[in-house]
Amino acid sequence: MKMSVRIAVVLALCSAVSGATDAKFEVKGADVLKTLVQGHPRLMLLDDDLKGLRRLHDQDVMLERCVKETLEQADRDMSQPMLTYRKIGPRLLSVSRAAMNRMYSLGVAYRWTGDQKYAKKAIENMLAVCAFEDWNPSHFLDVAEMTHAVGLGYDWTYAVMDDATRQTIKAGLIRNGLEPGIKCYKDRAWWSRSEYNWNQVCNGGLIVGALAIAETDPQYAETIIPAAVRSFPTALASYGPDGAWGEGPGYWSYATHYTAYGLCALKTALGTDFGLTEVKGLAESGLQPIYMTGPTGLYLNYADSGERAARRPMAAMLWLAQTFQKALYAEAEHIELLKRGGSPQHVVWYVPAPRLRSARQLDKYFDGTVEVAVFRSSWTDPDALFFGIKAGYNQVNHGHLDLGNFEIDALGVRWARDLGSDDYNMAGYWDGKRGGKRWSYYRLNTFSHNVVTFDDTDQDPMGKSRFSKTVLNEDRPRGIVDFTTAYGEFASKALRGMAMVDDRRAVLVQDEFALTKSCKPAWGMTTDAAINVKTDGSAVLTLDGKTLTARVLSPAGGQFSVESAEQTAPQKTNKGVRRLMVRLPQTTGDLRIAVLLSPNWPDGKPTADTELKPLSQW
Repeated sequence: MKMSVRIAVVLALCSAVSGATDAKFEVKGADVLKTLVQGHPRLMLLDDDLKGLRRLHDQDVMLERCVKETLEQADRDMSQPMLTYRKIGPRLLSVSRAAMNRMYSLGVAYRWTGDQKYAKKAIENMLAVCAFEDWNPSHFLDVAEMTHAVGLGYDWTYAVMDDATRQTIKAGLIRNGLEPGIKCYKDRAWWSRSEYNWNQVCNGGLIVGALAIAETDPQYAETIIPAAVRSFPTALASYGPDGAWGEGPGYWSYATHYTAYGLCALKTALGTDFGLTEVKGLAESGLQPIYMTGPTGLYLNYADSGERAARRPMAAMLWLAQTFQKALYAEAEHIELLKRGGSPQHVVWYVPAPRLRSARQLDKYFDGTVEVAVFRSSWTDPDALFFGIKAGYNQVNHGHLDLGNFEIDALGVRWARDLGSDDYNMAGYWDGKRGGKRWSYYRLNTFSHNVVTFDDTDQDPMGKSRFSKTVLNEDRPRGIVDFTTAYGEFASKALRGMAMVDDRRAVLVQDEFALTKSCKPAWGMTTDAAINVKTDGSAVLTLDGKTLTARVLSPAGGQFSVESAEQTAPQKTNKGVRRLMVRLPQTTGDLRIAVLLSPNWPDGKPTADTELKPLSQW
């Protein structure tokens, strides 16, 4: 089949991708390249943008530092061994990720300094990966990331390559990246209909690769861009209505960076992103890492988000800041840059720190597939009290059986924590149906999370939950989650309320159940702290020289106990991690479990008595 005929067929078939997409995202292939910027570079960092950054450089200490760190990284990458074809399990991802990182560091270094040694090293790396037998299409993230890397490198080092080198790299990009991408759109690959990160990574990578060679091989952009523009909104809608991300904050970073790459490339190369930045929730999405990060610098962790890494700084925050004119995003990212080094992408999307501090609320509720509410006592005190609680759907992508889970920071440490993901390569890790292998793994099932169980039974894998009430930014901020369907085998009603009490000095966790069968309840909290159960029934948690006191307020006579969260390989072992437990005898009917968690503040003032009221009166 001739290329022109085959591309036309693919275009027709691609129209089925994400069939429910708004008609405004229908783009005709013949119109895609009418506004194409001629010449190179055209992707993400135009020469005029670079000139502006150079003018700013000597006046902006942070930009100067980001450039310096990028040049240092590029110098390290100059001496790295050449990339080789190497799979880890089913994935080539570490190789494609390394290729992408090198293209950004070497590419920015070349464009900033004009020193061709950086461009030549980038070209050597591109020639190496373009000689690979494939870019691992069975795990298409690898293809997408490598397509991104080679497309960007081709565009940024175009002037340094001779024609033969360009043809070799372009042939590898087409054979291993763009052709497999077109096949995926033709076959309606699952990721093209996904609501989560694979969608953005794959579409974003293919957009970059197609635009890189659009003047000589326009048929790829004319096919890929309309299909990607139709597909992208399915995932972008997951930011709605107010910026949260169902896969957890760590995957927010991955998904949002690839959103930024793809949409920024469209804008710089074509002058338009076809309205994709107008999808509801994207403009607000920079609020997620800001509000979801506790005073410890750790995220409110849920799903397979990564165990304890906050993954900051994040250059996509600067893209969001400049795209949506959000000073708060730039301010927050500059605060993180003061703590840790930046990246080449920080140079590409650099926005100066705003002069005035933006207003922030103490408490924030995020709606969406996975609802989250976060509460704190201060934005400026590193020892501030912070907690977050999640609702949502146990079947959300990367989800755990953790509806109602919470985490707590105070006194500069994290007291109640979520262990995060385990090894994706373990057998059945993605088998999330009811009774699936996924739920046999400790980090993913209910028993590792800060929730209640009955008869040592997981939450229902099909369980859903919603916040029935939130009261924010008042003296006693609180939220109530209705997670009845997670406990349908045992209860006709299941509610969890959490509140900051005693002038935001302590946290009350109150659960109410209408039990329909006799069972043994167990309340649990995962912690790194040492736990000392006292004779008066309280428990004192000690971590990093700080202490927190836990008390069972209900039921009367409830006692704490301590269990281990440690597991055996091949699961992550959770060495030294403990569970603070309240195990209750067989019971039925109405049940209330209330636990007060009180950091022992330096002023020595005890927590004021907390009156228990039914959640219906909260």
